[in-house]
Amino acid sequence: MLSEYHGIHVAPLQAKHEKLAWRVPAARAARVRVRLHTCECKATLYELCQGGGLLFVRRTVRRTDGPVVHETEWLRTALMERLWQRILLGEAR
Repeated sequence: MLSEYHGIHVAPLQAKHEKLAWRVPAARAARVRVRLHTCECKATLYELCQGGGLLFVRRTVRRTDGPVVHETEWLRTALMERLWQRILLGEAR
C-alpha cells in the first residue's frame, strides 16, 4: 500500500566498504535541489543534491545536541549517481 511507504532505507554497512571523505558543507551554488533522499525515520539522513551542474551527497546525523551535516565532494552526474547507489547498498559511507 502506498500510504505505508515512507522512503528509501540504506542497507547495512558492508565489511569491505569505501570510507568516504565527508566535508564541511560549502555554499558552492546559489541554489541546491534535493533530487532523492533516504527515509526520515532513521537518525542519519542522506540526500542526493544537485547544484551548479554537479551532484553531491549531503549527510545529516541527528544527535541530541543538534544535527551534524557533512557532504561529499561535488561530481559530475554519472559519477555521483554511481556513488549514491553504493551508499544505498552499504558499499560506501
